[in-house]
Amino acid sequence: MTGRSASVPAEAEDRQAVEHVLGRPLSRAWPAGAWAPGTRVTVVRDPDWDGPWQAEFSGTIDAVGAAVPNEHAQAFSGELLYWVTFDAPQYDSDGDGPYRKAQVWGRYLRTRPESVV
Repeated sequence: MTGRSASVPAEAEDRQAVEHVLGRPLSRAWPAGAWAPGTRVTVVRDPDWDGPWQAEFSGTIDAVGAAVPNEHAQAFSGELLYWVTFDAPQYDSDGDGPYRKAQVWGRYLRTRPESVV
């Protein structure tokens, strides 16, 4: 997600924008065993390719949408997708951005010592 207006709370505005693009509501049902909103994470780079982000950075699991199963053909069994708010705007490996929040595959997330669970 990029930019936002000051008239609507960021989470509500983000939810509306994503739901509009997807054409469906985001799940609010948090799966058992998933990291909770507020959990501090590090977004890591894949050791086998130059991505998915240009750098490793910190963020927080966001409640804009619940974690959902990753249905991509290359997803790991049971892998979840999480919405993560970044501590500072980031560029993806293609140079797109800056993004302040994105949906990140669980394999690219590590919990941080100061995590809230």
